[in-house]
Parts: sequence; structure tokens; C-alpha cells
Amino acid sequence: MKKTGFKISHTIIWTSSIVLGLLSSVPQLASRQFNALEAIVNAGITAIFAVMMWYFNIYMLSDNGDKHRKQSISYGKLLKSLLFGLVIMLGLAYIQQLILSHIDFGPVMLMVEVRGILINLVFYMFLNLLQQNYENQHVNMELERTRNDNLGAQYELLKQQVNPHFLFNSLNTLKAMVETGDQQSVDFILKLSNFYRYTLESRKLDLIHVKEEMEILDAYLFLQKARFDEGFTFNSTLDNNILSTLIPPFTLQLLVENCLKHNIVSLQRPLKIRLYQEGEKIIIENHIQLKTGEAGSLGVGLKNIELRYSHLLDKQVEIINDNITFQIKLPIIYEHHHH
Repeated sequence: MKKTGFKISHTIIWTSSIVLGLLSSVPQLASRQFNALEAIVNAGITAIFAVMMWYFNIYMLSDNGDKHRKQSISYGKLLKSLLFGLVIMLGLAYIQQLILSHIDFGPVMLMVEVRGILINLVFYMFLNLLQQNYENQHVNMELERTRNDNLGAQYELLKQQVNPHFLFNSLNTLKAMVETGDQQSVDFILKLSNFYRYTLESRKLDLIHVKEEMEILDAYLFLQKARFDEGFTFNSTLDNNILSTLIPPFTLQLLVENCLKHNIVSLQRPLKIRLYQEGEKIIIENHIQLKTGEAGSLGVGLKNIELRYSHLLDKQVEIINDNITFQIKLPIIYEHHHH
């Protein structure tokens, strides 16, 4: 990102300079010996000085030559600004003396220089504060842009995350089915093909309808049934209203995969998995029968989903574990809320 210097509106510069000029003539306006020419000249000199110092200080503070400048007052630039202002005010005071030759140059010169120093100090401090604020905002924008880029990259990795063990296990199952002449081999190949077609089609999507997610899950469950037979049961009671809501792709598939991966799946102890709605949550639950060494593990699939909900929707996934039943509560995402 290219860095540009801070800017001050020309209207502000000229308006403030004219106001300062008028204010400098207020004491003369209140004087009994009011002289209109003196008031006009005094106001004009002050306004011209203010304009010149505005532009000089802006130019000097906008200089980006010092790339490692600390965020504090540069006393070198302040001294340079004061010296420049003294020279300019000396010249303007001399012009004032030429116009108002009846005035004693000495006292006028002192008064004008003191006024110039005060005006210059106010301008410099204001612009220095404005510049530091601008640079702080620029740094914060850079940090936010970098943070968003990193989050975007992480999210893309999350969307493209596919468990290679699933493909390996599926191919082994298919090999065994073909060798034994299983009549469901063709259906298995079609379901496996559909599953990876869904994977390719959904890779670039942030959200899909729950109905589409259930098609992905059905293909996955068919493949797992071929592997585990009656080692697990799955029951879904989601109605059509929930099927029309939205969900990040492969959320339910990853959660079911997480259940099968970390729990015992066998004919003697079938794993029971339920999918249902409760309030504004989609809940998937299973009774706990963890494999040896799986205590305390949440699984890659669940961590993936938590990160996706947090990054994409700023919503939290609720996890409940009472050591008997394990529940994941997913916030329901309505289409009008998403848009």
C-alpha cells in the first residue's frame, strides 16, 4: 500500500488565516484612537503570515525522507519552522513599517515577532499531532489488512482440508468389495464419485443449503456403511424449514467423521448418532464410547468447523460433553440473515 501524506483543506487554511487576521485587529477596534488603515494592514500582515506558515509546516511535516522517524516532536523541524517564521515576520513587519511610516518600528517589530512565534507554535503543534494521528491510522490499517490476508489464507486452507485417510480407507473398502464380488461395488463407486464431486463443487462456496449438505452426508454415510456395516446408526429429524437454511460446506460430514474416528464402532457396541433441531440450533450428538487414547481429543474436524464459524460468521459453536453424551450445537443461519 502506497503511503500518502496527510492533507489540510485549502478552505480551512485560508479561512483560519483570515479569522486570525481579524482577531489580531480586535484590540485596535476597541481602542479610542482607532485607525482603520492600521487595523487593515495589521490584519492583512497576520493573515498572510498565517497562510505562509500553514503551507511551510505542512510541506515540512509531510516530508517522508526520515523513514525511521519516531512518533514524537521533531525539535529540529520545530527550530527550522520558528527560524523561518521569524524571517518571514521580519519581512512582513518591514512592509508594515513602509505602509505605516508614522509608527515606531521597534515596539511594533517586537509585538509582531512575538505574535508570529505564538501563531507558528500553535500551527506546528496542531499539524504534528495531526500527522501522528494519520500515521497511527496508517499503521493500524496495514496491520488490519495483514490480519485479514492471513485470516483469508487460513480460511481457504480450512475449506480445502480433506482427510486423506478417508480416501485411503474408502479405496481399501472398495478393493475388498470387488474381491468378494459384492453387488454394491458399483453403488459404492458412484457414491464415492458423488462425494468427491460435491467436494470439488463446494470448495469455492462459503455457505450452502442444509439440504445440499445432507446430500453430501448421505453419500458419506453410504460409504461408511459399506465399511462398518451395522457398527453405527444415524438418525436425522431435520424438517424442510431447517433444510432451507445455510451451513458451511462439509460441516455435518466432518462432525459425523469426527464421531466415527474417535469412538468405538462395532456390531457389539453400535455407535448411535442423532441429528436434530432444538431452538435456533442444529444439534448432532452421539453417546460416548471413546477409543483408547482418545480422551480429551476434539478432533481436526471439529476444530475446523469452530474456526470456520468464527471467521466467516462471527458465531460460536457450542460443545457439550457430560462424559455420557457428546453434543455439538451449530447456530442456524437463515438466508436473509446472511444477505
